[in-house]
Amino acid sequence: FGSSFRPVVCSPRVPTTIVSPLLSYQPNTMPTVEERLAELGLTLPPAVAPVASYVPYTRAGNTVFMSGQIPKLPSGEFMLGKLGADCTVEQGQEAAKVCALNMISQMKEACGGDLEKVKQVLKVEGFVNSTQEFTDHPKVINGFSDTIGQVFGDKGKHARFALGVSSLPLGVPVEVGAVFEIEG
Repeated sequence: FGSSFRPVVCSPRVPTTIVSPLLSYQPNTMPTVEERLAELGLTLPPAVAPVASYVPYTRAGNTVFMSGQIPKLPSGEFMLGKLGADCTVEQGQEAAKVCALNMISQMKEACGGDLEKVKQVLKVEGFVNSTQEFTDHPKVINGFSDTIGQVFGDKGKHARFALGVSSLPLGVPVEVGAVFEIEG
């Protein structure tokens, strides 16, 4: 590189401290998933039917691959918007929370109605409908991760990615897929 090489340093960004409410309980004291939902004041919506040619989930052994969930409200309406244009981070987080509730509802179907069969949330795949300038994708998907963590406790801790895309189906702000491990 010679003496003319100068590294380009991006503007430093001060990391935001994010406190995730993933809960830890002592062994044998963890309430059931249904009890946690009730404690949190959360109600599962009916499982959302696919909007195209796919199934809500597939299973390989004890691994369940969940199709992407979008923020469809119990009323049947969809939350719409693009982060960085007409949707705030907080609204995106709320959409991600709706995706989490829809995911849990689908997972309940995959487990034959028994959410206690969930052993671990393995991976979360978050897509954020955003402008090119928007960079807070992880904060948006925290709406999903935090909800899953609150509901499943330590079983809800997961690997994850959160990325921005130029559009999502039906104009929704968020879509989230996941991989779960369940009991045989």
